[in-house]
Amino acid sequence: MKILIADKFDSEGVDRLRGLASELVADASLKEDALGAKIAEFDPTVLIVRSTKVTASILDNARSLRMILRAGSGVDTIDVGAASEHGIGVANCPGMNAVAVAELTMGMILSLDRSIPDNVIDFRNRTWNKKAYSAKANGLKGRTLGIIGAGKIGSEVARRAVAFEMNVLYTHLGRSRGLVDLPQCRRTETDDLMREADFVTVHVPGGSGTKHIIDSEMIGEMKPSACLINTSRASVIDEQAMVIALREGRLAGAAIDVFNDEPAADAKTFETALIDVPNLYVTHHIGASTAEAQRAVADETVRIVKEFKTTNRILNCVNLNEQPVPSLLVVRLRNRPGGLAHVFSLISQANINVEEMDHVIFDGGKSACAHIRLSPAPNDDLLEQLRSGHENVLAAELMPG
Repeated sequence: MKILIADKFDSEGVDRLRGLASELVADASLKEDALGAKIAEFDPTVLIVRSTKVTASILDNARSLRMILRAGSGVDTIDVGAASEHGIGVANCPGMNAVAVAELTMGMILSLDRSIPDNVIDFRNRTWNKKAYSAKANGLKGRTLGIIGAGKIGSEVARRAVAFEMNVLYTHLGRSRGLVDLPQCRRTETDDLMREADFVTVHVPGGSGTKHIIDSEMIGEMKPSACLINTSRASVIDEQAMVIALREGRLAGAAIDVFNDEPAADAKTFETALIDVPNLYVTHHIGASTAEAQRAVADETVRIVKEFKTTNRILNCVNLNEQPVPSLLVVRLRNRPGGLAHVFSLISQANINVEEMDHVIFDGGKSACAHIRLSPAPNDDLLEQLRSGHENVLAAELMPG
């Protein structure tokens, strides 16, 4: 199994992955055409990335690639559709950086309330502004935090906010979720959250489904004294709407770890219209960048690769079709050649597709059992042909899928 790591990665994790690979190449400089060329040359089985984009054209160079693993949460930097067309599994490491991102979020909330960055800037400029800064802070106790997205990161933020004795409102996209271990937190509608919260923090995945979920209308619902925090993905907030609200004083402050047209990790200088926006704090996309988080991501990456090597299973796979199939065919066989070939031949002739299967051999090695998920279901005549058409087929039974 060849492994290509096309991004920065924990050095100890690289050593552990090297022990799982027949060959391993780690090159954080591989991007765009260079990555495609390296995939064509090295022909890896597993590709590991973090922020490196994996496009459809890059995947056109893949011959043996079977898994793309993002060493982080989300997969918005990977063309999942193109990977699915090539039969390549896409996986990630969700939740491993949850604590790190939650800690930065709380740091941003404190910074917005106490103007910590501005205090430091004034001090370095030999300006003493104690009266202004003392009058500005409200404190966090008793104030309301609104969390949009109560997944792993949102839940960790909630725990820390409760420790500060804040009131917590939350919404969650998709399936129902309750912060059952935090009775102080109350689920509410998004509009109510935006109107009531003193701070709103967003913790949802990127992608088309969450693009600009915080738009000008949503920002317009917020109190002029409220602050907005984004440590998730730049696309979830309408950046221009946020900037206009800050400049017009309709928003007291904002703190973001991500923004549009973000410079590359190794860039030395950059230009952005955000530099002179009042009451906006920006960090350098460091939400997951703690030693603890990187170790956790490395551990999860190694676990996923090890499981893949051992069982061919892709843990945390995001592009497997999990829709139920109509039927499960259970076939018991003598552990000899010909039985399974007979079964698959008849299934193919009936234009039935095998969606998934496993085959286990019983102790002693004389018999085996195949579990075959089929779509559509075979009819009674075909079942009888499966049972009686070969001496090595002992039984064939159709079960609900």
